[in-house]
Amino acid sequence: MPRIHLGDWVDSGVNWLVDHLSWLFDAVKAVVEGMYNGIDAVLSAPEPLLMAGILAVIAWWLRGLVAGVLAFAGFALVDSLDLWDRAMSTLALVLVATVIALVISLPLGIWAARSRAVSAAVRPVLDLLQTMPSMVLLIPAMLFFGLGTAAGVVATLIFALAPGVRMTELGIRQVDAELVEAAEAFGTTPRDILWRVQLPLALPTIMAGVNQVIMLGLSMVVIAGMVGTGGLGGAVNEAIGQLDIGYGFEAGVGIVVLAIYLDRITGALGTQLSPLGRRAAAKAPTRAWTYRPRPAVAVVGVVVLALVAGGMGVFGSSTGTSEASGTNVGKGKEIKIGYIPWDEGVASTFLWKEILEERGFKVTTTQYAAGPLYTGLATGQIDFETDSWLPTTHAEYWKKYGKQLDDLGSWFGPTSLELSVPSYVKDVNSLADLKDHASEFGGKIVGIEPSAGEMGLLKSKVLKEYGLQDSYEVIDGSTPAMLAELKRAYAKKEPVVVTLWSPHWAYNDYDLKKLKDPEGAWGKGDGVHTLARKGFTGDNPQVGRWLKDFSMTEKQLTGLEAQIQKAGKGKEQDAVRTWLRTNPGLVDKWAPVAKEDARSRAAG
Repeated sequence: MPRIHLGDWVDSGVNWLVDHLSWLFDAVKAVVEGMYNGIDAVLSAPEPLLMAGILAVIAWWLRGLVAGVLAFAGFALVDSLDLWDRAMSTLALVLVATVIALVISLPLGIWAARSRAVSAAVRPVLDLLQTMPSMVLLIPAMLFFGLGTAAGVVATLIFALAPGVRMTELGIRQVDAELVEAAEAFGTTPRDILWRVQLPLALPTIMAGVNQVIMLGLSMVVIAGMVGTGGLGGAVNEAIGQLDIGYGFEAGVGIVVLAIYLDRITGALGTQLSPLGRRAAAKAPTRAWTYRPRPAVAVVGVVVLALVAGGMGVFGSSTGTSEASGTNVGKGKEIKIGYIPWDEGVASTFLWKEILEERGFKVTTTQYAAGPLYTGLATGQIDFETDSWLPTTHAEYWKKYGKQLDDLGSWFGPTSLELSVPSYVKDVNSLADLKDHASEFGGKIVGIEPSAGEMGLLKSKVLKEYGLQDSYEVIDGSTPAMLAELKRAYAKKEPVVVTLWSPHWAYNDYDLKKLKDPEGAWGKGDGVHTLARKGFTGDNPQVGRWLKDFSMTEKQLTGLEAQIQKAGKGKEQDAVRTWLRTNPGLVDKWAPVAKEDARSRAAG
């Protein structure tokens, strides 16, 4: 049967939309980002505990005293984990996605409930949205709306849309037909039947749909974090990329707190809005732990807390900035750096963040997967990144995006790609030795991301060069999964062969052997290059010169990586400052300033 080139048709369609409807996507992006920024500003304005108090009062009003106390305790925990700003960003993203999803899904669900033809037409589309892997939705969202909040919100609302439509249709269809007939017999118009009979009775089911929309939105935030939405999803992705179990667990706890809070609040809100729910609540006995204040009291409580926040001057979160030193070359100009969570990428990124901030620039750093990182560079949403392995490892990305990027040269190299085994594995010292020991390793080579250049080279050339293609299966996965498998096997002293590269911190943490490559199948080592968007060096000629002249020795790089590992998650820039203090003169070497600039700074 001939192959159907469905993927090619989809690519062509997406390209056509990008080329001809970019104005529409830009308008949608502006609306979505405006909503997000507004909500995020409101949520982040008060001090964390005051905002936690406001959210707790809302929970007290809707569910009772115990719910209010638990809500405050949960949000206080999030604040104590230093995740408050990320949690509020995530909450803002979910609220924007939920509002837009409901604006679309509720009318569509009502229409589907009143027309079987519409229901039949909508059903397969909803099936597609619910079963399509969520990560797939990020690809067109990223191409249409770029990196950041808009892409994450759109992908989230599309993923969460289906339950709102289905539950709205189901709730209306479940309303007793005799009640509808009775309303019609009294001469009630179809519009009034919908608003006064069907929707009030269907409200519990519709609110269950709203609840599911919110829960699916929260389940999507981690995936959306891959395209730079930040928030708790971004924190989880950072933890995954660096195999930081503790930080990932903390971010996960933050998501759980938000999920439980929103689940309980939407459930209680459905009860408050439903006539049947209000009657049941009125009949329930009142106890101290279930006491709920009147709406007016709750509103007064929220207003008082907000006024206290304003009166104390605690609106607006403060963020730390690096100490000013050197000359103010940048004069506050913003530069955006993207990075992949590889150790040399993290180290070089935060090194340049510190250097540029000392030179007066305002620098933002965002973690991405490799694909979104290159897409962001090519579309001009990221200014530069410092961790491209060329000409081999990232060859496919360079082939696709190279014409839209500027290569500022290699700052470290040569690197090397290799297969490695623990030193306790005897009689396996080269790639040629693997063939006779396939059973010892279970015939498996633990790989990393299938899109990585190293994986393509391993499968297409290295295995064939040594006749290993029939003896071994390369396990596609991710870098964190590979490192986790190495850690597990190493702890049990089990044989394992993994894909690695140099430099990598694993060689410091584990006693490993790099398998020799007598046939040279891996080829020559890559250089670690800095890539910038087209026009960056023209806009920032001095920074461009600094980056082109930048280089590090292996001792410098591994020393900086070790300092960052020692400092721990979230303290990368502090580690860079500590390392720079022990290596004086490097900032002036890597980012020199003209003497006249220094004199004018001193005179000023």
